[in-house]
Amino acid sequence: METRRTQRGQIVLHSGVPRGGLPRNPPLRSPPKPQSGLIRVGFAAVLVLLLPLAGAAVAGKPLSPYLQFPPRTPDIPHAPFSLPVFLGLSLLILAAMAPFLRRLAAFRPKGGIRKARGPFPGWGWAGLAAMAVSWLLAWSRFPWMGALQAHTFTPLWLSYILVVNALSFRRTGECLLLSRTRRFFLLFPASAAFWWSFEYLNRFVGNWYYLEPPGFGAGGYFLFATLPFATVLPAVLSTRELLLSFPRVDGAFRGWRPFSPAHPRAIAAAALLLSCAGLLAVGVAPDVVFPLVWVAPPMVLVALSALRGEPHALSGIAAGDWRPFAASSLAALACGFFWEMWNSGSLAKWVYAIPYVGALHVFEMPILGYAGYLPFGVLCAEVGDRILGNSPEKKTSPLPRQLG
Repeated sequence: METRRTQRGQIVLHSGVPRGGLPRNPPLRSPPKPQSGLIRVGFAAVLVLLLPLAGAAVAGKPLSPYLQFPPRTPDIPHAPFSLPVFLGLSLLILAAMAPFLRRLAAFRPKGGIRKARGPFPGWGWAGLAAMAVSWLLAWSRFPWMGALQAHTFTPLWLSYILVVNALSFRRTGECLLLSRTRRFFLLFPASAAFWWSFEYLNRFVGNWYYLEPPGFGAGGYFLFATLPFATVLPAVLSTRELLLSFPRVDGAFRGWRPFSPAHPRAIAAAALLLSCAGLLAVGVAPDVVFPLVWVAPPMVLVALSALRGEPHALSGIAAGDWRPFAASSLAALACGFFWEMWNSGSLAKWVYAIPYVGALHVFEMPILGYAGYLPFGVLCAEVGDRILGNSPEKKTSPLPRQLG
C-alpha cells in the first residue's frame, strides 16, 4: 500500500490514516501541487459555466440573455410556495445537520477555557471603529453621502475581515493577514471572479436580484459589484481560522467518526456525473433543481480531486478529521448571517425570489436558504486553499493548529 510522510514526520497510508491509528493532532490537508490545482479549478469552472448553458440549449431557450455582461438578473416568474416541499426540504436539512449540531453541543473540551496569546491589536481596534462607522453610514440616509451611499457594503466587509483576523491573532498569535500576507491578498481578485460565476448561474435560476440605485451603466455596475464580491473568500477563510481557534470547534470534529468507503474513486466518479447532470438540469428546469447551484460546484471540485487521489475538503474524513468540512461550512454560515443582516438595512441591496420555499424570512433570506451557505463554505475552502495552501510564507496547512 502506498505511503507518504507528512510535514510532522508521520507515516500515512494512502487512505489518509496514520500507521498506528489516529494521531493526537492529525494533519489537516496537504496542499496540492499549484499547477494541478489551478488546472482542476479551471476545468471545474468550464463545467460550471458551460453545462447550464447546454441545458438551456437542450430546452430550446434563447442563449443570449445568459451571455449578457454584466449578468443582471431578469424578473423570472417562479413556482408559488408549497408546504409539502418546504416541510420535506426542512426535514432533509435537519437530518443532515443533526449529527454535527449534536456533536458540537455535547463536546466538552479538556483543559477549560484557554487564555488568549496576547492583547487585541491596535489595528483590530481600528477595524472595529471602521466597522461601526461603515455600519452607521450603510443603514442611514445622510444627504451628504450622495452617490457614496451605494458603496458602503465594501468598507463594512473590509472592516469585518480586519476584525476577524485581529481576533485570530489575539487567540493564537497568528492570522492569515499577517502570516500569509501575499497569498491572502491574492484571495481578493480571485474572490471577485469566484462570485461573478455565481452571478452567472443566477441568470438561470433567478433566485436573487439587486435593487441598485438608478444610473449605473455596464462599467459602473461592474465596479459597484466587483468590489464587495472581492471580500467573499477572505471573509469566509478568515472566519474559518477564527472558529478553529476555539477548542470546542477544533476538538469536536477531530477524530470523530472515521469514514472510508471501499471504492472512493468509484464514488467520486458517480458524484462527478451526478453534479454535472445537476448543472445541466439547472438550464432545463431551474425551479426544480435550484439548490444544485450551491451543491453541484463543490461536488465537482471535490470529485475531481478525489479521482486524482489528491487532498480535498472531505479527504480527512477517512481518518475521522471532519474539521475542514465542518469549520468551512460554519464559517460560511456565520458570514451569511452578517451578509444578510447588513444587506437588510442597506440602500443598494438584494432580495430573494425562491420557488416553493420562499417563507419565514430572516432578514431578506427565506430561512431554508441559509442551508445553501453550508456547501458554499466547502467550495470556498476548495478554491481558497489552493491559493493559501501553496504560500511561500507558510507551507503548512491553511487551517490553524489546535491551541494548547
